[in-house]
Amino acid sequence: MSSPTTTGGAAVRPFGMRDKVGYLFGDFGNDFMFTFASSFLMIFYTKVMGVPGAVVGTLFLIARIVDAFADVTVGVLVDKAPATKNGKYRVWMMRMAAPVVIFSFLMYQTFAIGASMGVKIVYMYVTYIIWGILYSSVNIPYSSMASLISPEPDDRTSLSTYRSVGSTCASLVIGVVAPLIIYSADANGNQIIRGGEGTQVFALVSGIFAVCAFLCFFACYKMCTERVKPEDHHSDTAEGERKSTLHMIGNALKSRSLWGLILMSLSATIAMLFLMQMVNYLYADYFRSAGMISLTVMCGSLAMLACAPLVKPLSKRIGHKGCAVCGQLIACAAVIVLFVLHTDVPMVFTIGYVVIFFGVGMSNMVCYAMATDTIDDIEVTQNMREDATVYSVYSFGRKVGQAIAGWISGNALTWVGYKAGAEAVQTDAVRNNIYNFSTAIPAAALVIGVLLLIFIYPLNKKRVDSNVAVLKAKRVAAEAEPAEA
Repeated sequence: MSSPTTTGGAAVRPFGMRDKVGYLFGDFGNDFMFTFASSFLMIFYTKVMGVPGAVVGTLFLIARIVDAFADVTVGVLVDKAPATKNGKYRVWMMRMAAPVVIFSFLMYQTFAIGASMGVKIVYMYVTYIIWGILYSSVNIPYSSMASLISPEPDDRTSLSTYRSVGSTCASLVIGVVAPLIIYSADANGNQIIRGGEGTQVFALVSGIFAVCAFLCFFACYKMCTERVKPEDHHSDTAEGERKSTLHMIGNALKSRSLWGLILMSLSATIAMLFLMQMVNYLYADYFRSAGMISLTVMCGSLAMLACAPLVKPLSKRIGHKGCAVCGQLIACAAVIVLFVLHTDVPMVFTIGYVVIFFGVGMSNMVCYAMATDTIDDIEVTQNMREDATVYSVYSFGRKVGQAIAGWISGNALTWVGYKAGAEAVQTDAVRNNIYNFSTAIPAAALVIGVLLLIFIYPLNKKRVDSNVAVLKAKRVAAEAEPAEA
């Protein structure tokens, strides 16, 4: 446990389990909305609302690009905002919590199902894009908060791990509960949406998850403490020089470590989101076993949770970069095997899926620590620190990956001739193409991600340890100056 620290001269409680659990709740809340949308929103649009997959894919592309710019805008605004007596980032996060969960619920309403396709599309665009901007307004300050909760690398590794555990727990709940409620079988055993077109089952599930998300954000706000003053992270550059938005973004983009992290995350995001979106179609249409979705997602989530005890000792030994490389290599190998096998046995695919997400878990549980490593590296190499700005630029890359994954997912359904509709049944050729797309695209993206990690991202354990030592010395010197004066 860390020693007590001070904020504005007042003693605060030391970093501990309360902060870790509180930070866990933050991503639990995020993923009650984000994971549900990533896994089931395209199902809702295509199967319930009857919107063609290509139209949905275009929406995902445009919305995620808007979100990417929203991330950067929010990051700069938060960095420029003054701190309050209750903190900075956590206050901003809580302020935007209610609006984002309301729009998360509004996305799954069916009152326009009998309207023209144009009206459906307009409602889709308005609710989804506004939700995405509001999500950025919660997620960016939440994610940036880690560097103010504690300056210690080990503490940040713990926060990154607990955050990933929170995300995985949300995925576990959503992946197990949602399919059991949403799907039912017709007389021939085909998996269809419960209640058919016009069903309110999505509104019910999304409403429950929205309430849970808000409660999780509140728990995060109450349990986490920002110990480090935001002003302590800034260089001695004059205030006027720091106020230029383009200057702040430009400084962040000078960093090779940030570019490596952005490009790796873009590739990994394409791989995982595409697989998460397609797995619902894969089990419901290719394997004709929607009930296996719950088992598969549950096992995949448990595999990710199994990584949690391994990440901290492994990171101490080979660093965050080494841990991420190992995890992505495991995931890459597993998805390539599934592509080659082209199995028609759902349990075989489930085993491969579990191995994929074990590898993904190893990578995901250090990726947020890698972001703080990058922020440290920029401070050491450029003598500037704008946590939310740097994190938002990193998040920009992730959003571009989400945009590409959503666009590919929607268009892949059109490319293979997928029939929209709550009770539509697919041909054998369509089913086989769903399988091929579901494995080939993640395999290619993961290969690229591993290569980017190895050859572009420079922050190995030696360099991270060196940066930590430099910044500790800098903080000690800064604390000593007032005493000497």
